[in-house]
Amino acid sequence: MLEALQPQRSGGFLPLEHYAAIGEGRSVALVGADGSIDWWCAPDMDSPPLFNRLHDPDGGRFSLTPTQPFSIERRYRPNSNVLETVFVTETGTARVTESINSGAGGRLPWCELARRIEGLSGQVEFEIVIRPICAQGKVRRVNHPNAAIRYIGDLTTTFCHPDEVSIVEGSDHQTTARYRADARSRVCIGYLVADKAPLAIPELPEIDSRIDFSDDEWRRWAEKLSYDGPFKPDFVRCALSLKFLLYSKTGAIAAAATSGLPERIGGDKNYDYRYAWIRDAAYTIKAFLRAGALSEAIAAFGWLIRTIDEDGPTPSVVYTLSGGEVPDERVIEVPGYRGSSPVRTGNRAKSQVQLSCYGDLLETASLFADMGHVLDPSTARLIARMADQVVDRWQEKDSGLWELENLQHYTFSKIGCWLALDRASRLARHGHIEGDADRWLSESLKVRDWIDTHCWSEAKNAYTFYAGTEKLDAALLLTTRFGFEHGGRLRTTRDAIQRELAIGPLVYRYSGAADEEGTFVACSCWLVEAFAFLGEVVQAELMLKDLLVPLGNNFGILCEQIDPRTGAGLGNLPQGLSHLTLLHAIFSLQENR
Repeated sequence: MLEALQPQRSGGFLPLEHYAAIGEGRSVALVGADGSIDWWCAPDMDSPPLFNRLHDPDGGRFSLTPTQPFSIERRYRPNSNVLETVFVTETGTARVTESINSGAGGRLPWCELARRIEGLSGQVEFEIVIRPICAQGKVRRVNHPNAAIRYIGDLTTTFCHPDEVSIVEGSDHQTTARYRADARSRVCIGYLVADKAPLAIPELPEIDSRIDFSDDEWRRWAEKLSYDGPFKPDFVRCALSLKFLLYSKTGAIAAAATSGLPERIGGDKNYDYRYAWIRDAAYTIKAFLRAGALSEAIAAFGWLIRTIDEDGPTPSVVYTLSGGEVPDERVIEVPGYRGSSPVRTGNRAKSQVQLSCYGDLLETASLFADMGHVLDPSTARLIARMADQVVDRWQEKDSGLWELENLQHYTFSKIGCWLALDRASRLARHGHIEGDADRWLSESLKVRDWIDTHCWSEAKNAYTFYAGTEKLDAALLLTTRFGFEHGGRLRTTRDAIQRELAIGPLVYRYSGAADEEGTFVACSCWLVEAFAFLGEVVQAELMLKDLLVPLGNNFGILCEQIDPRTGAGLGNLPQGLSHLTLLHAIFSLQENR
């Protein structure tokens, strides 16, 4: 699908919904609608950024921009994550095709960001600026016999270009070049990065050809997806976006590819999401399983099980992409996106308790087994151990799904404990794990009774955010898929949430959130699911159509939140939870017809 617009920066910043993403399973770059790559952490998603114009107008970039006013039309190639942008000026048009390339064996030993420039008509003059930042360490430029090299901390980098691209300026901190595209002209430029390793300098035709090779690989992957139901084009695009976040080195699922983008412009809820949450990983594994992307599901499930098993005795909420402890939260001295500060790295959620994680893990294992796959003995032992922990811990207070500092008996957390015990009992009865199925089932019924007694509001006719409050929590919409419905209580809870937390198809996370942030994309998808799983599939389909309108601003790259007044994107992107919940919302229509 084509997006036609005239990109405009305000105070040096683009709207977040004007970014596309490119990646190769290790790193993700954000490409602005004006041709500027404003974010790229290399060699890995969780590395310090090489380019960071998201938090600072002077924060470094790799821009490829016409020197005269222009508009653009851009799209991803069909069933691919290779991006095409057509720049339209008064004097001509040119197409830029870009990719972070893969090779025949998968990830290349180096990072290869490639941009092909093709003249389509007339003439278009481009200015190319490469300005890396020193977040990785001191920057030093050296004219090596084989290439002009920029050393940035432990990284060795180079700008590859043909003679037709003329260098105007070359210093330690910036390279500026010009290129005039004529009708039927074609060149390729690239930026290569090696981390504590020798840097290969491929021939430019090789780099150029790998753009099309990468495109072929993306299409092969997308065409193997097994889904063939309603909204299939949206499903495929969403799955491709979610694939960006599977960290191929380990199988971890990053929550998002960025750090520190605000949930409200000017606000201070600016967190680092380049880590792997148990919750997001479990939901993503389920999405990949349902989509037939078995290799990705197995890789992610294996990482999750190994990481939790090695961490012990109880699971953490979040891990690094390599499976280690998340660093302490600290503040980065940058202005922040449109003045939204402080910008944080690390994440303090690492020290929290989220009891719903048990339900996420056990539900994933149950789905895995239900689909005909086999839990190995080590995994089966871990699952049984987690179920026993739930028996001992479900009466604790925690921080809840939303990672709040206010410890409470959150209803969603208790339902997660019920889910874990229910699924453990089912797995044991079917011979997938060893353990006391009767004990787990009995305890699950105690949890459900506790929820009905302490977390139900007669006044609201709904389950509440936590025990002892009248506030509501949109996360409870998700529980309709778990089979928790009894006595019509989830149906009336859904209706209460829609009345109090929804603005059209968009939904806030919980009571009072409108004062702090935008509407939450995942909650909007959960509302669609709730209608589908409670038997109102036609209404769910109409709601999904309405929801795809505000989600369509950035043609498949979803932020965490949306400002319902302006439609502007908020929060980190690509946001894994947004993508995976949209996938599940689409699945819910097929599953409940």
